[in-house]
Amino acid sequence: MSAASPSPFLSASLSASLSASLVAGEASGDLLAGLLLDGMQQRWPQMQASGIGGARMAERGFKAWWPSDKLSVFGYIDALRHYREILGIRNQLKTKLLANPPDVFIGVDAPDFNLQLEADLREKGIKTVHFVCPSIWAWRPKRVEKLKKSCDHVLCVFPFEPEILAKHGIAATYVGHPLASVIPMQPDKTKARKLLNLAMEDKVVAVLPGSRLSEVKHLAPRYFKAVAGIIIAYPAIKFIVPSIPKHIPLLQQIAKDCGVEQHVHIIAGQSHTALEACDVTLITSGTATLEAALYKRPMVIGYALNWLSYEIMKRKKLQPWVGLPNILSGEFVVPELIQSDCTPQALAAATLAWFDAPEKVADLERQFTTLHTQLLRNTSELAADAIAQVLNQTAKAG
Repeated sequence: MSAASPSPFLSASLSASLSASLVAGEASGDLLAGLLLDGMQQRWPQMQASGIGGARMAERGFKAWWPSDKLSVFGYIDALRHYREILGIRNQLKTKLLANPPDVFIGVDAPDFNLQLEADLREKGIKTVHFVCPSIWAWRPKRVEKLKKSCDHVLCVFPFEPEILAKHGIAATYVGHPLASVIPMQPDKTKARKLLNLAMEDKVVAVLPGSRLSEVKHLAPRYFKAVAGIIIAYPAIKFIVPSIPKHIPLLQQIAKDCGVEQHVHIIAGQSHTALEACDVTLITSGTATLEAALYKRPMVIGYALNWLSYEIMKRKKLQPWVGLPNILSGEFVVPELIQSDCTPQALAAATLAWFDAPEKVADLERQFTTLHTQLLRNTSELAADAIAQVLNQTAKAG
């Protein structure tokens, strides 16, 4: 990726240096923010960035005042349990930023945390950018008014979003999805399997129960019970379970409780390698499903919350789909097993069905290749350009 030239309209102090604050929640936000930092550092080589982030951001020199997993919650009930701690973090961060204002604040996803913080900072004159448009087209449409109040600009990862936001007077730029640049158009299954000590003739299922602790607790038992059912039908199938390192002991215990500890290979990280190596993935709804689609892999999407959280969420849903591959395709191209349908028996049956449908798998690969092409842009550079324009407006106004 070539470095973008600094805008001639920017002040000299911003041409090479920049003070930026970012907040990214969860593993997916950390990944997106890390890629965003790549583009920003090319444009502003002396940039200083701090806030809330994870390991990928830290690799780019980001100074994390709090780790991103502090914002990882699963559903309304889990959010309520951690409300006081999360509110305390947000208030402390706001005080810190108002005392020493950055040139720009960038909220990376995590809208429940970031939008109010952005609104408070913007009110005090700090430029705010939100990276990843909240899914107002899928659920919670009223959030668009909050978005309008909170940020100067939205960086959109899907091509249809800027037009929707423009109707509400919100400035936005389509920057493509960063993952489309990271994930190869043609996955190398042979290389991935060598890295995981798998043979090409093996039948492999990647099991991804989620990155949040609450997701692992809620969904891993269902997935591992599904594994037990799959083993009965096809004992030779191999299961790879990529995980955040701190969740591995819990996953090992759940596997033991489900009687599959000898059949699942739990590994630290390497979720992309697992998706590239697998034939099918059993996966929790979220960004990981888009990653699986970009790897052109058939999948079974599972999702389940406690009853109250699901009832609240269901009432705010605007589309029949939950998984990103289905939302972006506008149809059920992969099965979704949600809430009461997310049973071990149903998960096992849907996973096995992909092994018996080679023509369907080939068709899905073609659809996902088209989707990949649509999302592929020079995201880091386009995002940095958009941020520069926001700062350029400040320079002109000054």
